[in-house]
Amino acid sequence: MNDQQIRVSFHNKWLSKHHNDSKTMVVNELGLNHGKNRADIAIINGSLIGYEIKSDLDSLRRLNEQLVSYNAIFDRAYLIVTHRHLKYIEAMLPGWWGIIFATEGRRGAVHFKNLRRSKLNPNVDDYSVTRLLWRPEAQEILISLGIQGSQLRQNREILYGCIVNMMNSVELRRTVRYYLMKRANWRCPSPPSPSDG
Repeated sequence: MNDQQIRVSFHNKWLSKHHNDSKTMVVNELGLNHGKNRADIAIINGSLIGYEIKSDLDSLRRLNEQLVSYNAIFDRAYLIVTHRHLKYIEAMLPGWWGIIFATEGRRGAVHFKNLRRSKLNPNVDDYSVTRLLWRPEAQEILISLGIQGSQLRQNREILYGCIVNMMNSVELRRTVRYYLMKRANWRCPSPPSPSDG
């Protein structure tokens, strides 16, 4: 099984309720840390949930680096893994990560089994979450907080720091999710049809 097979089936079988929920956004390839890493699939609603896929054709070489980015940003996270990697990943993952096992049936259909449910991430980093914002979004937030003039023309890292200093964690994360969901036609796959997968 390759990444695309797993991804398409996962959207169709596991995420269909999210696709049909007007208060939820499903995003493919969400950039983390300004593109240093990407979450294969992200769910944005009352929380941020990330899914990383490791197919038969993938290696685990970059997983530790990817974990650092996921651990800083997502409220919950899951690794979708095939048999090739299953025996290695449990020791690599923080205890709050969930594990979903992907197998291929005799007729080529992909099946999923939840081996370990995710828990809430105890160490979300507000600054890393704020870096999900585009510069104009960060500026708009700061304007709403009373910042004006030359302060808004600072580099984006300073803008992010201002947001972190001016908002509590709950408000900040809710605001970032709101701006992510406002983005139109943004890396969002089409909802699955009933005949797919």
